[in-house]
Amino acid sequence: MTDLVIRALDESDVHLFDTLPDPLRAAEAFRHATYRPHWKRVALRDGRVVARAAWWGGPDDREPLTVEWFDFADGEEAAGAELLRTAPWRVGLELVMPGDWRADPVVRAAVEARYAAARAAGHTPLVERFVYRWTPRCGLPERPGRLRFAPEPDDAVFFDALRRIHSDTLDAHALKAVAEGGLDRAAQEEIDFFRWCPSPREWWQTARTADGALAGIHVPAHNPSGPCVGFVGVLPEHRGHGYAYDLLAECTHHLAERGAEFIAAATDRTNHPMAAHFAKAGYPVVRERVNFRLD
Repeated sequence: MTDLVIRALDESDVHLFDTLPDPLRAAEAFRHATYRPHWKRVALRDGRVVARAAWWGGPDDREPLTVEWFDFADGEEAAGAELLRTAPWRVGLELVMPGDWRADPVVRAAVEARYAAARAAGHTPLVERFVYRWTPRCGLPERPGRLRFAPEPDDAVFFDALRRIHSDTLDAHALKAVAEGGLDRAAQEEIDFFRWCPSPREWWQTARTADGALAGIHVPAHNPSGPCVGFVGVLPEHRGHGYAYDLLAECTHHLAERGAEFIAAATDRTNHPMAAHFAKAGYPVVRERVNFRLD
């Protein structure tokens, strides 16, 4: 094999990124995403692209937040690993796959090869997630009417609620944050994400029972790609009543009433209760995603 050449792209040659086959149907998954040309990098052999990766961040971010698109040609697993390993940004990786990837032997082999390349580059799988996309044709979920929803201007109320929610959570990202910095860090990471989203602060809502007790919170949001379920969480002492469904239904109505033509969402595959609530609310799984942390 000839030597590998790894470099960033620019406006003049960004078209090279699209010259590889796309076994994981990433182009479909990322059709709403915008990537800066100089955050796209390729590995070339004899002038031909054999591996590619695109780093992503919000429009105001000076540095990328994650590797969102990672791919390579058949037999070029080592080139893919080298592309990740030599990048100037030390961030995690999100590997996006079709929802039916396990049933297709060709796609499954492609996923497993990319897992291996990511590991070789120092990335460790953190969690597998379901990715959802609600559209109006799915129908609006019924509102049970058991909780009272209202905006809450005090960040301290959300911070305290998040600490309590993450004191007993199934969410892998929250568990990682708690392990690394305690409940305060986990709560602050959520607050930082809510504020990073360009949607209004007034959308953050509390949910209370008929007697006024705080049962949970939900945050309808817009990320840079569009409307999304920013957060749904029930306080530990109010679990067992299915309130997460109530929160999700309210979040969906909130966004739909403000013109959302789709709503993106995700939850960990291992979070079976939340996955069941998404199914009940009419959210179809459109993809799966693996989040890797960088060791």
